[in-house]
Formats: sequence, structure tokens, C-alpha cells
Amino acid sequence: MKTNKIYIGNIAIGGGEQISVQSMTNTDTKDTASTIAQIKELEKVGCDIVRLAVVDEIAAKSIKKIKKSVSIPIVADIHFDYKLALISMESGVDALRLNPGNIRKKEYIKTVINEAKDRNIVIRVGVNGGSIDRVKYKEVNAQSMVSSAIEHIKLMEDLDFTNIKVSLKTSDIKTTIESNKLFSAQYAYPLHLGVTEAGTLRSSLIKSSLGIGSLLLEGIGDTIRFSITGNPIEEVVSAKNLLKFLNMSNEKSIEIISCPTCGRTKGNIESIANDIEILTRGIKKDLSIAIMGCIVNGPGEAKHCDFGVACGNEGDYIFFEKTNKPIKIKKEEVLDFLLKKIKEH
Repeated sequence: MKTNKIYIGNIAIGGGEQISVQSMTNTDTKDTASTIAQIKELEKVGCDIVRLAVVDEIAAKSIKKIKKSVSIPIVADIHFDYKLALISMESGVDALRLNPGNIRKKEYIKTVINEAKDRNIVIRVGVNGGSIDRVKYKEVNAQSMVSSAIEHIKLMEDLDFTNIKVSLKTSDIKTTIESNKLFSAQYAYPLHLGVTEAGTLRSSLIKSSLGIGSLLLEGIGDTIRFSITGNPIEEVVSAKNLLKFLNMSNEKSIEIISCPTCGRTKGNIESIANDIEILTRGIKKDLSIAIMGCIVNGPGEAKHCDFGVACGNEGDYIFFEKTNKPIKIKKEEVLDFLLKKIKEH
């Protein structure tokens, strides 16, 4: 479902463009050194756009310094105080995440919209299950979520402002999916997908993959964020993996193929697979590497991979690849050997 194309900094969103990955820092934005360091780490693992919490005037003014030290676009997350949006725009922010519902006075919202229009800044209308007007809408469902978004959008459209991105998120997977389907059937504004408050890494991987993945498979969604309690690096890595596994990424990357282990497993392949996965993050190469638990199924099931290792019967490992005969390597040399092969490729 083709949507309008907008730009956040140099990143195109919508209009059939590549799906972008977003995250949000968990540092205090006023602590510019820590925030800059975290953004650079997010950049390394492929984050396209990063959002910062702007809770006061100092945080809003800090954006200017942060912008000078990083290269990816920055979105200011604004709640309640419209003045923080104005200061953030003066500081050079690339986009605003705004919940018009918690900025009560329409004249304040109009002031922000007019300033964004003059500066050609995108505003993301963020509607969460917990932020809809519970006096007007008695319960959180797809209809109330979309109605709330439309209410905010019409206010912007009345001011001839259409540089809009929309997010409709709840912690309930079905409601999130239904809301985005309902909205996309009526509007062509780009959609930011996510399941909010999805929990810890394990819970979020399931919730976010189901919610975001099912919508992407139906052609709905233009930019995504995994919501994970903890390190935002995991949000980016997880989102990038989802796009890779759905064949929706043009970016080169290393794929780790590893077996689930069984009684035939003779070595600690879980440790090897985890280490290789972490050490190869951010490497832009199209390689598939197999980490297999035994020689019974190892080379056979992983023959499509570029190369890999399988546990041997005597505690050593068998290294196999497409172009050469298998060779034995010692278990203590497996990690270094694989990293060397990755560099050679």
C-alpha cells in the first residue's frame, strides 16, 4: 500500500522507499556526552533515525550540540509543553513526535504546526492506547485509536500541513494490527509501526515480530521500532533482523544458521553462535555461516551456507565450505578461525 513520501533529515519514508529502522535513546538528553555516545553505537548497528526524550528546556537546547556530533536524523519526543517543540526546532531537530492530545490548547498546537511548516519539519502524530481521550472514547480499540489520530490530522490539514507521519500503538498486538489496517485503508500518510510497551527482550521479540511482521507482510508500514525494556541496541538489531528474514532489506549482512542442539551435540555451539552473532554485527557482507551441533546433519543441512563448523565426535570441530574439502580444527580455535574466514570473504 503506497503512502506519501516524506523526509526526516536525509531518510525517505513512505512512497515505496526502503523501510527504515528507528530507536530511542535511554540516556538523559541533558547528558550530551552519554547521549552522543549511545547514538553513535546505534548508528554502528544500522539505526536510521533516533528519538530523544525532551522533558525540559535544557534538553531541548542540548539537541543543537548533539546534532553536531552525529550523522543520523534526530526526532524530539514532546509531551505537554508546546514550547519545548519550538525550542527543539530552533535547535535543529529533524522531526517532532507530538501527541496533540496532551497539548490541550489548540492555539499552542497551531503555533507548533506553523513553525514546523516554515521549517519543513515532519510531525509524527503518535497515538498510544494510553493517550486517547477517555472521556470522548470509552475504550481502547481500533476505531477509537484511528478516530483520535484523524482528529489530530484534520487540525493539521486545516492549517495546510501534510508533512505527517502516524503511529498507532498499543501493547495489545491485535488492537495494534487492526488500528493500522483501519487507518491505512483511509489515509496515505506514512505509518510508523510498533507494539508499545512490549516488555523485555524475549517478550518483545515475539510481540513486535507478530505485530510489525504481519502488517509488513500485508504491505502496511514504512518505518519500524521494536520496543524493548533495556538496551536500545537490541531494538535496532532485532528490527534489522526482522526485515532481513522477511526479505525486505537491501542491506548486506551476515546470517547465522545454527541448530537447536540435541543429544548428539558434543560442543558448546550456543556460545559460539552467540559470540559470532555479536562480533559480526554491523559487518556489511552477504554471508551465511552455519554453527551445527554434530557431523550427522551439520554439513548436509547447512550445505547452502557459505561455510560453517560442526562438532566432531572427538571434541574437535569440522570446518566445511562450498569450495574446499572439510578440515578439522581444534575447539579452542573455532572462534578465531571463523572470524578469519569472514575477513577473507
